[in-house]
Amino acid sequence: MTQPLRLGLAGLGTVGTGVVRIVRQKADLLAARAGRPVTITAVSARTRDTDRGVPLSEYDWEDDPVALARRDDVDVLVELMGGSDGPAKAATEAAIAAGKDVVTANKAMLAHHGQALAEAAEAAGRLIRFEGAVAGGIPVIKVLTEGLAGNDITRVMGVMNGTCNYILTRMQATGLPYADVFEEARQLGFLEADPTLDVGGIDAGHKLALMAAIAFGCRVDFDAVELEGIERITIEDIRHAADMGFRIKLLGVSQMTGRGLEQRMSPCLVPADSPLGQLEGGTNMCVIEGDRVEQIVLRGPGAGEGPTASAVMGDVMDIARGMRISTFGQPAASLAQARPAQAATPAPFYLRMALQDKPGALAKVATVLGEAGVSIDRMRQYRHDASTAPVLIVTHKTTRNALDTALVAMRKLDVMAYAPVALRIESV
Repeated sequence: MTQPLRLGLAGLGTVGTGVVRIVRQKADLLAARAGRPVTITAVSARTRDTDRGVPLSEYDWEDDPVALARRDDVDVLVELMGGSDGPAKAATEAAIAAGKDVVTANKAMLAHHGQALAEAAEAAGRLIRFEGAVAGGIPVIKVLTEGLAGNDITRVMGVMNGTCNYILTRMQATGLPYADVFEEARQLGFLEADPTLDVGGIDAGHKLALMAAIAFGCRVDFDAVELEGIERITIEDIRHAADMGFRIKLLGVSQMTGRGLEQRMSPCLVPADSPLGQLEGGTNMCVIEGDRVEQIVLRGPGAGEGPTASAVMGDVMDIARGMRISTFGQPAASLAQARPAQAATPAPFYLRMALQDKPGALAKVATVLGEAGVSIDRMRQYRHDASTAPVLIVTHKTTRNALDTALVAMRKLDVMAYAPVALRIESV
């Protein structure tokens, strides 16, 4: 009989129990597709007595995930604990040292330690697979490393945090302010224990850094990702963007330019009729552009038990079938450190401001923009109250450096009611 692939499962939260369900309920299908049985030998989690809704009594229990990783009857460590350091990293390192392959959904660990872990794994002849770490059920890592291996990738971008997309689309649909929808998302359990991981763009930034490493053949460099969250987005921004034919998304974009590698995760305006503009709720979308394939769009659920467990099992099945692919699509030792771009590609920007109701206020703003080399494409002034007038400006393409120069000067004007809000308008 063909030897089974034996899993050691570290972490029995939402995704971990989802993996148990797939292995138990689809045993015959997995064996038929892999050409060998896929089984779970042992599990580990913080607490043993919790009712997780799946039977665990037939699996050995290890209190220490490092001990689990070192077991002789484990071929693959499935690491689903999370956290950039601590037990997750220690268990991963122990598995590699013990000659095991690793499947993980841990984006934070790989964003911070992916290069070192990949080099250690490849030096030992082992694998690290991480489809579940980036876009839930969307197989974007497989697409980049396999399906598009014959392309020079020119740009990757996407909406990669379902919580932020839920908040922004819910604001659009209901007219509720950010604070109300944020609290609604918290009550529904959509937010991380530390909400800034979601709304601050950190979670999605981890994912973008991993995609960029594969797409552009470079080392993971999360520290070079420019991060801006959605906390400053108001219902007025949502409405004004819609008036001009746009929708606001927390958008990750990475592209290699003559100035270096751009990696930015920030709220952007995208055309309302584009695939990204039409993306609703907690769904994720990844857009990949290559010199041969041009543009492809991948859309699907970005989190949750079923989608992420599905991605984890896709990696397990590849290992069961004997597929051996370097962690980031090419040998880790061959990856160079990309030079971060000193300036992003020029783009038009949306500016929202409120001006004091004083003669010549708008002329002062226009002068400041002109002196910084920023030209105005269109402008709208909305009905004002007794003392201030809301003004929207869309610029022609400009650099962020030029715009920042103008914004600094604007803040010094005696006609500004508050600091202007600037959002990039991304071509998609």
